[in-house]
This record gives sequence, C-alpha cells and structure tokens, in this order.
Amino acid sequence: MANVSLILLDDVEHLGLAGEEVRVAAGYARNYLIPKKLAAKATPGTLRLIESRKAAIAARRAADLAAAKELAEKLATVEISIAMQATEDDQLFGSVTSRMVAEELKNQGYAIEHSRIIIEPAIKTLGSFTADVKLHAEVMASVKIWVVRG
Repeated sequence: MANVSLILLDDVEHLGLAGEEVRVAAGYARNYLIPKKLAAKATPGTLRLIESRKAAIAARRAADLAAAKELAEKLATVEISIAMQATEDDQLFGSVTSRMVAEELKNQGYAIEHSRIIIEPAIKTLGSFTADVKLHAEVMASVKIWVVRG
C-alpha cells in the first residue's frame, strides 16, 4: 500500500495538529480526511495557505481550550440519575452505556458526544459512579452518575 503525504487543515485526534505534514494510507486520505476537509495534499500552495492561517489556528486552539476548561468546571458539579432494572442483589440487567449518559447530559443542557464519555469499568450494579468526559486533548472532566432502580 502506498502512503500519501498530506497537510492537516484541522486538528485530527490520534493523527496530528493543524499545519502538520503527515503520511497516511491512501484510502484514509481519499475516503475520510480529504472529503471532510481535514487535510489537503502537500503542495507548495497548501503550505503557503497554512502559513497564512497559523495565527487564526492558534487563536482557535486557545479559544477551544478555554471553552473546554469552562465546560469542565460546569460538569464537575453535574450529577445525573439513570433508572435501570436490577435484580434483588442490585445487579443490573445490562449495563449503563455512554449513550445513556450522553442522553441524560443532553436533557440537562450539555451537548456531549457519547464517544467522548469514558466509563471504566463498566457500570453493572446500582449505586454511585463517575464517568470521565474527554472535552479536549488536554481537558478531562468527571460526571457523577447515580444508578437507581427503575
């Protein structure tokens, strides 16, 4: 397989930051990065475009970090309650998923993607738990979860 050289136009998790040159598989570039305008082929024109955008990219990164820190402070006080069916010895029929947590957060006014919610270890009993929320590459927040009999 041939790798292609691309310039990232936006930050891509697990790949790199905007302005970096990366080598990726041709299919990943053709089917994901280029159509979503996350990257462009590494040409002299693209390099000049990125150089002219460096200040705007840095400002956007700083604004995103500040917004993530502010949201993390708000989430630190949030407690959600999820009603689940359970056995007599408090074992759940199933487990609490990140989608359930995301839905409850959405009901409280926090729009967070379920893929950013990390529940380790899986919640399979009634009780009080915490879930981590990855808001930014540098910012993690915790949310208190109460699992109650439903």
